[in-house]
Amino acid sequence: MKPALSAKLLQSLASWRNAPAWHIAFSGGLDSTVLLHLLATLAKTESLPPLSAVHVHHGLQVAADVWPAHCQAVCDSLGVRLQIMRVQVQPGASVERAAREARYQAFIELAGPGSVLLTGQHRDDQAETLLFRLLRGAGVRGLAAMPVHRSLGEGRLVRPLLDVSRAELEAYAREQQLAWIEDPSNADPRFSRNYLRGHVLPLLTNRWPQAVNTLARTAEHLSEAQGLLDELAQMDLLAASAPSAFPWLSLPSLSLAPLCALSEARQRNALRYWLTSLTRLPDSNHWAGWNALRDAKCDAQPLWPLADGQLHRCADRIWWLPMAWSDFSDTPQGWLHPENPLQLPSNGHVYFTGQAPKGALSIRYRQGGEIMEVPGRGRRDLKRLLNESGLPGVVRGRLPLLYQGQQLLAVPNLPGLAVEAHGDWQLHWMPPTCDQGLS
Repeated sequence: MKPALSAKLLQSLASWRNAPAWHIAFSGGLDSTVLLHLLATLAKTESLPPLSAVHVHHGLQVAADVWPAHCQAVCDSLGVRLQIMRVQVQPGASVERAAREARYQAFIELAGPGSVLLTGQHRDDQAETLLFRLLRGAGVRGLAAMPVHRSLGEGRLVRPLLDVSRAELEAYAREQQLAWIEDPSNADPRFSRNYLRGHVLPLLTNRWPQAVNTLARTAEHLSEAQGLLDELAQMDLLAASAPSAFPWLSLPSLSLAPLCALSEARQRNALRYWLTSLTRLPDSNHWAGWNALRDAKCDAQPLWPLADGQLHRCADRIWWLPMAWSDFSDTPQGWLHPENPLQLPSNGHVYFTGQAPKGALSIRYRQGGEIMEVPGRGRRDLKRLLNESGLPGVVRGRLPLLYQGQQLLAVPNLPGLAVEAHGDWQLHWMPPTCDQGLS
């Protein structure tokens, strides 16, 4: 019969037994040391995915320089392969947050399709996280604390010890005579989490011995509530997710009218759900930006700047533009071989269907004041033609224009905006793609 902790761990990992690989985030501390030892021991009798460990070295303190060697020695003794990843922590107001972001970015780079990264957070960590976020004024999503599992790059992040107390981990470590690293920064009360761990939680548990279990259970209730809010958001987004009039434009977008028909609380809930995969979410003080965007006049084309991009309103639709959208070169490009697609720097590519027009061709971008000859309509101002098309204003600066000499010959993807020519041809533009949702 398996020890209780081993059985509990196997049960929590049952859904990921068929993963192509299990990577263990191994800091060398108590939690990850116990997790690594448990899994390495179970692998001798159980059919588990291939195990490996990863140690992220932040280089923030001199004491940490010896930790990779310790981790290597532990992994060698257990027969587990170790990968050491060195990261640069960006300076900022919160060293803890910057180190965490650097660490998880390294984990994302490591995670392959379907692979699982296992971390050692436990029940006491969950209680601490709930208190920390409560004091920061977090909403339901934040107070749900750490999920048992979530996506991580192309794989999953799993916390199989969230239902295990620190006392259980310490008892196992003593029984197995394990050695682990004590990070000296964990005793520094200047860090908020350390203050909660060293000063606040002991007071609470002295008065309420089950405080840690109760707080962790509260986080579970809030996680369930957040799941219901997510289901409501999915329902509310159905009507707003009708495709735009420009299917070739793969920017994420929503129809505004169905959102405006909801209560303000449901609007925010739906938008939080939609924005989660696109950007870090704003705090409650910044949601006034949504109200300003929503209530602006139809011709105002307002925007709401967020951490990783901008939300724009164009007529009756809102569009998400990631940071990468503004990074492109508007330098004119000569098109020497029109039978082949023309790659545009950071702006996708253009190509012809049918026989391309004869003569010297080039791609330019809007400067203002462009005029083109429209079949059956004569000379027309390009700005007015684009207004008639309804093309979102945020796209127009990147729209590649086809010139023959000094004549504006065609605008891609917009029906009717091409000069008549011998032969049947069309100009097409494939906008760029990126991992923030351009395609």
